[in-house]
Amino acid sequence: MNFRNISAWCIRNPVPPIVLFIALLLAGVVSFSRLDVNDNPDIEFPGAMVVIAQPGAAPPELEKQVTQIVEASLRSINGVEEINSSVREGSSSTFVQFALGTDIDRGVNDIRDALTKVRSDLPDGILEPQVEREDTTGNPIAYISAEAVDMTLEQLSWYVDDVVIKRLQGIPGMAVVSRGGGVSREIRVILDPARLQSLGITAAQVNAQLRQVNVNAAGGRTEIAGSEQSLRVLGNARNAYQLGDTDIAIGGGRTVKLSTIAEVRDLYGEQRQLGTMDGRQVLSFSIQRAKGASDVKVYEAVQEELAKIHKENPRIKFTELYTSVDYTKAQYKSSLTSMIEGAVLAVLVVFLFLRDRRATLISAIAIPLSAIPTFWFMDLLGFSLNTISMLALSLVAGVLVDDAIVEIENIVRHMRMGKTAYQAAIDAADEIGLAVVATTFSIVAVFLPVGLMPGVSGQFFKNFGFTVVAAVLMSLGVARMITPMVAAYFLKAQGEASHGEGWLMDNYIKVLRWSLGHRRWIVFAGFLSLVMTGVTIASLPFTFQPTLDFDYSSVRVEMVPGSTLKQTRDVTDRIQRMLKEDAPGVKAFADVNPAKASVYLRLPHERDYTSDQFEKDWAKRFQEIPDARVTFQSQNGGFSGRDITITLGGSDPDKLLATARKIAEQMNGVKEIVAPRINGDLQRPEITIKPRSDLAASMGVTTAALSQTIRIATIGDIDQNSAKFSLSDRQVPIRVALSEDSRRSLATVENLPVPTSTGGSVPLKTVAEISFGAGPTTIQRTNQNRRISIGADLAVNPDTGKPYVTSEANQKIDALPAMANLPSGVTKLTLGQAKWQEEMVKNFLIALITGVSSVFAVLVLLYRRFIPPLVNMGSLLLAPLGGVLALKLAAMPISMPVLIGMLMLFGIVAKNSILLVDFALEEMNKGVDKFTAIMDAGHKRAQPIVMTTVAMVAGMIPTAAALSGDGSFSQPMGITVIGGLIVSTLLTLLIVPAAFSLAVGAEARIGPWMSYWLTTGGEGEQPARPPRLFAKGFWKRVTGRLRPRADHAIEPAE
Repeated sequence: MNFRNISAWCIRNPVPPIVLFIALLLAGVVSFSRLDVNDNPDIEFPGAMVVIAQPGAAPPELEKQVTQIVEASLRSINGVEEINSSVREGSSSTFVQFALGTDIDRGVNDIRDALTKVRSDLPDGILEPQVEREDTTGNPIAYISAEAVDMTLEQLSWYVDDVVIKRLQGIPGMAVVSRGGGVSREIRVILDPARLQSLGITAAQVNAQLRQVNVNAAGGRTEIAGSEQSLRVLGNARNAYQLGDTDIAIGGGRTVKLSTIAEVRDLYGEQRQLGTMDGRQVLSFSIQRAKGASDVKVYEAVQEELAKIHKENPRIKFTELYTSVDYTKAQYKSSLTSMIEGAVLAVLVVFLFLRDRRATLISAIAIPLSAIPTFWFMDLLGFSLNTISMLALSLVAGVLVDDAIVEIENIVRHMRMGKTAYQAAIDAADEIGLAVVATTFSIVAVFLPVGLMPGVSGQFFKNFGFTVVAAVLMSLGVARMITPMVAAYFLKAQGEASHGEGWLMDNYIKVLRWSLGHRRWIVFAGFLSLVMTGVTIASLPFTFQPTLDFDYSSVRVEMVPGSTLKQTRDVTDRIQRMLKEDAPGVKAFADVNPAKASVYLRLPHERDYTSDQFEKDWAKRFQEIPDARVTFQSQNGGFSGRDITITLGGSDPDKLLATARKIAEQMNGVKEIVAPRINGDLQRPEITIKPRSDLAASMGVTTAALSQTIRIATIGDIDQNSAKFSLSDRQVPIRVALSEDSRRSLATVENLPVPTSTGGSVPLKTVAEISFGAGPTTIQRTNQNRRISIGADLAVNPDTGKPYVTSEANQKIDALPAMANLPSGVTKLTLGQAKWQEEMVKNFLIALITGVSSVFAVLVLLYRRFIPPLVNMGSLLLAPLGGVLALKLAAMPISMPVLIGMLMLFGIVAKNSILLVDFALEEMNKGVDKFTAIMDAGHKRAQPIVMTTVAMVAGMIPTAAALSGDGSFSQPMGITVIGGLIVSTLLTLLIVPAAFSLAVGAEARIGPWMSYWLTTGGEGEQPARPPRLFAKGFWKRVTGRLRPRADHAIEPAE
């Protein structure tokens, strides 16, 4: 037994294949129930984040004293691909991206070792550097609020931290649960600036004494009365009142009670972040799943756990503010529905052609027998049910029945020749076996390189490529083992009858006969279709992915630098009021920080507008809000979070900023974009303190002492240096600082006491000049150079009513004089989304070339001939025409799903041409002449080709129609495949036979000629004279046509 006659073996031995596929079905059903449901596939993106905080530090100082030192130490680590840093007030964040395949655990250890080496070079006032590996999948999947009527905000915050977050962190698959808003308990030592000045004591001295006094410490060990005792030194005050009785030394042997120079209260920390819903403050927490977990399972587990907590403590009420899981569920259900609908339509096509219920049923069972075991292979490969893998299953819904259609159609044809069902199944399966194997492996050869693509895009499409390969290989197994076996025992022979005849077939045979008589013109028409394809592709814009229709949206609010938390909240409250009044059903939750905020929107499920239309309409209204930049977070946004991001890099900050301003000014003249702005270009207000070096030196006042005194007085000391107050279940910091009201007066800052070398103190204004200034709000860096981003939104095309496409805008921006002539030292950087887009296009081209080459290799091995496979390769050039024409009619750009559809078209078109060429070669091997063999191939293979094409089109109709869920991503693919299939099938049925006829004639001449000159003849004898490569008189005819004709004299008229 070999694979070619495996069908006959299965017919004679039906039990083994039945047992095999029952086992595969059970494995598939079990695996389907275990597969995770996610929005997108998990990307193994090896990276780590280094966060170093220095409260109160300005971005320029942090960049020089922290970020540059950290970046230099990390650059030498093996495997580091890219380093991106962001420096804001009090915080430096550095993201280290490793090359794919790098062991992330080793990379994190290398980062920690590098930081340890440079720790002594970093400032003393920083918090301990934090190194975290990137284990999350990106954005939170849900925001949930907690409310309680009988708790203070501080008590509720602690309950969430101590109970809720701990319980949720124990859920399998949970990565991070972060509290937003709320406050943390602190013992506040609110200093009286006037008393400090009169006593000459500084805030730093008060903090240092409390740190030494208010502490429980170890004391050692004793052995009294024959047993061991441990010694403990208990200096911790029992409450805030007792802490206020602590004696504070003020020099000269004098002491004062802490309560005489400060108000000691058991309060909470200064609120720097809050959440609001419908204009009222809420305490919220976000949840992020870990890589490898399911969005839906984690979300449902969270809901179950919160229900248990509510049952245990009914006073706590949880409300869902925002979630992306509803969209994920809807897309999953929509994909399953489309796949089932497509399969049903494909089966109906079979019935319409064959008009045989038994044959239709046999074709129908091929779909579940192929699709369900595919879930087992997906489980083995670690895939999930996400947008990409479900898209693959939707795409192959019509393909899964193709092999069964070809098999069953051929069996029915043999039955109508007068054979029994048993004999017809054996003969037909053996006859068409090679063609079925070749057509399946042509699809495998196209999609296997997609699954093996390198880089980030390769990980993204690994789910797609391998899912398609597994599904079509399963369909091949069903077509070769199950379909003939079931047909042999289930079909009923009706005697001799006509098959595939009718006026349509008669007309096709006439056209085919005419095309074989005008072969060169037909092939020239194919060349014209190729030219037309190129012209149409060049006229279509390109975008990374189509705009999706989410059930949610996100608004970014950027205030004037220096804005307070209250001022920022006023803007977010205004946004929420506007939406509540004019956008019914939209829920808005705001995450507010000083000078910046994010507003998360939940759109109603039942609506007559897309999320993109909603964003474009409301973006205009939000621009009317004064003193704030309010923009929507773009789906394809880069570092600016907007539709278009231009990133420049360089080492000279002034030149970089000047260039960015010039480009942004010229971008205002590009009609495809609106509101171009430099990201983070606004200067934040500062109060600069410059020591009087001579006077400060004479008094022994150092710059470090100035910095420490001012920092502790205004915002308190860093957590690791603060005194701690021990409670029964935790420690809370003792925050020594001035009151918020005192910080509103410049005179208070000017009169802050500063310690001198003699033990006394002097007012700050005595030893330093105090003035107002300005500095950058944020500093961005890439690979140890400064980076600056220019963002813009896409404008709406007045002709189509849809936004312009990114390629149209980028083309105009790249042509701007300022962009075309960047100054030396300034370069355009390709980062983030743009970098992945370039990588994806490059890898797709490589995968396409590899796939086409693999198809050619497979056909050469199967045919054992070289020229006929070139005909199959030439037919691939016919694939894209219908697809790009359909996109042109639908006014859709070329995007990632379109490229996926093109790949499928290459596989299907190769499949159709293989059916024709394989049959013609089989007939010619039996001694039939070329013309008769081609005509017979067209007659007997036209129906299965048309049947498989119509079945595939029917299978893709639900995807292209997008009747349920958000079809923004899959719809372009469906339209591409349907248009391409219809046009390419028509072209294939005419052009492939003509091209094959020419190719066989060329092979008959080239083969002997090459054999004479390149070989020694092998077992046969070498001819005495070389055979002719061209027919006799060929060159005479060519030169005759090229020679100019003699001009005939024309007699003038009388």
